[in-house]
Amino acid sequence: MRRHSANPLIVAADVRPSNPAYRVRGAFNPAATTFEGETLLLLRVAEDVPAEPGRIAVPLVRFENGRGFADVLNVGLNDPGVVPRDTRGVCVNGVEYLSTLSHLRLARSADGARFTVDDEPFLFPASPAERFGVEDARITALPDERGDLTWWINFTVVSGDGWCTALASTKDFQTVTRHGVIFPPANKDVSLFPAPCGVGEAKRWWALHRPNNEGFGKSSIWTATSPDLLSWGDHRCILRPRADVPFEGAKIGGGPPCLLTAAGWVQVYHGKAADGSYALFAALLDRNDPSIVLARGADPILTPDAEYERNGFFPNVVFANGVTHDPPGPDGVLPEEANVRLYYGACDDATCLAETTVGELLAGTAG
Repeated sequence: MRRHSANPLIVAADVRPSNPAYRVRGAFNPAATTFEGETLLLLRVAEDVPAEPGRIAVPLVRFENGRGFADVLNVGLNDPGVVPRDTRGVCVNGVEYLSTLSHLRLARSADGARFTVDDEPFLFPASPAERFGVEDARITALPDERGDLTWWINFTVVSGDGWCTALASTKDFQTVTRHGVIFPPANKDVSLFPAPCGVGEAKRWWALHRPNNEGFGKSSIWTATSPDLLSWGDHRCILRPRADVPFEGAKIGGGPPCLLTAAGWVQVYHGKAADGSYALFAALLDRNDPSIVLARGADPILTPDAEYERNGFFPNVVFANGVTHDPPGPDGVLPEEANVRLYYGACDDATCLAETTVGELLAGTAG
């Protein structure tokens, strides 16, 4: 993969805070799509609140009439009922608050490299299930019966009840319909396939997801199927961390929506090493039954080597959940010469771009 010469494309300083009292700490892990001739990214924007000495200030979401409003909790270190939680946040009268809050913000580009970030959030926490933030979206454009496109956005929601995956949709990137939680705690790294899979009447919608294993095994990639994008079942574990492969010692998780090729579905996924560093890998899944893994790369296709990938808020991290590509053929299949643009987060700080082709990604699935 070739890193774009303009990397990092978007940094915290490019983003206006959602509240004047807030400070943007990172703009990273973008979902990606194309709409009306532009590349759109849906950034995860992480914010905190600077505090005076002797005090703790954290972002707070105030919910009113189904909407969330950015507010601030500001307390003294010695106030009654205040228990600091290191850098993670604070407990006040038995209620936990995190030190950072994430929301989703649109960025737009005519050339896929120079972006303008919207001034206001696109998706901001709107319910108690999202009290600690919304994060790490994926976007999948799906046609309806008439062929009109709807952009389905799945994203991680975080609260005191854990982290899980919610779904929203839009036709114009102005109005959004929320469909609620589709994968309950603890589950994230969900991506929807851009076409139904199966043969004949057996065709269904498919998704990758990543339950949080506890007790046995390590966090792995699963498939699930659905008749309507809302109700999911038929869960199968298909990719597990490999102890003998660098960057897979701790866990793995799915990346952006899969790409349909003549050989099958290509999935770019991330692996986490025991030391906390992240890299990207490629796998090939069967076209009709994506629970069948046809090939899986023995080596990463992108590792944290550039300075902006090695030094930052969370060092040595490349994490991808956004992809765009050249138009497919009439059958929906991407030819091997098609260009692929992978948008990724570096160090939980910035948004970057790596470019490749379908053929090169297929080569990256070789074991």
